[in-house]
Parts: sequence; structure tokens; C-alpha cells
Amino acid sequence: MRKTRAKKRPLLPDPRFNDPLVTRFVNNMMYDGKKSTAFKIFYDAIDLVSERTGEANGLDQWKTALTNVMPHVEVRSRRVGGATFQIPQQIRPDRKIAVAMKWLIGYSRKRNEKSMAGKLAGEIIAAAKEEGAAVKKRMDTHKMAEANKAFSHFRF
Repeated sequence: MRKTRAKKRPLLPDPRFNDPLVTRFVNNMMYDGKKSTAFKIFYDAIDLVSERTGEANGLDQWKTALTNVMPHVEVRSRRVGGATFQIPQQIRPDRKIAVAMKWLIGYSRKRNEKSMAGKLAGEIIAAAKEEGAAVKKRMDTHKMAEANKAFSHFRF
């Protein structure tokens, strides 16, 4: 790697909640540069969450869901003497958020509800209660890291 690492560009906060984390989530959810559509889906999902749970602020539920989905360790492959080992490693805080967002969006898309806003709302509510496919993925990742703890001395 010869050149310097690219600088992190600051994200503009979203118009409704004034939160850059929401913008980051919407950027991950967006298809074909359709940001306004992605924002509409997200805001509809947040409204559905607050409606279904009976809470005034659906954004708090979303943040709780995101925290519940965030993994703390992951396994990385490493070749040592012709064998490939799965080595557990701590995750950087920035990557934790990115992985949690990708899992939440990915498993939302696989749900069986009518609209994407409904799917996202369902996954957010499930993740906030520590249920759902995204939380299960985090548990599986942690289990795999725990199972491969014996190879942690190969850490690079």
C-alpha cells in the first residue's frame, strides 16, 4: 500500500432526525442512487415501528435494534502452514456499525411482508426485542468466534 489512506468524508445529517447515523443507514439501503426513495422507506418504517410498539419515538427503537445486532468479535481466515484457520478478532467500532446495518437491511429484505418499509419495521421491532434473523446472525458469529478461541494465538 503506497498511497495514503483516503480521508473519511463527513456525512450530512438527515432532514427529519438530524442524525448522520440515519444518513449512513439510508446510504446502505439505497439502490441505484435513489436516495429520496430510500429516505421515504426509512421514515415510513420508523413511523410503523412507533405505531406498532406504541412508543412516541421509533428512532430510539431503531438505535436499540442496531445496538442489539452489532457483533463484538468476528472470525477471519488465515493460512498457517498449508491449513486455513478461522481466527477470532475484535471488530473496530466503525466496522461494528457497518456490519450491523448490512445485516439489518439484508435480513429485512428477506422477510415476507408487503412493502420494504413493513419488512424493515418488522426486523427493527424483532431486533429491538433481541429476536429476529439479524440478531441470530450476531449470535452465530459470536458462537463461531467462541468455538475457534483456541486459534486466537495466530492473530495477525
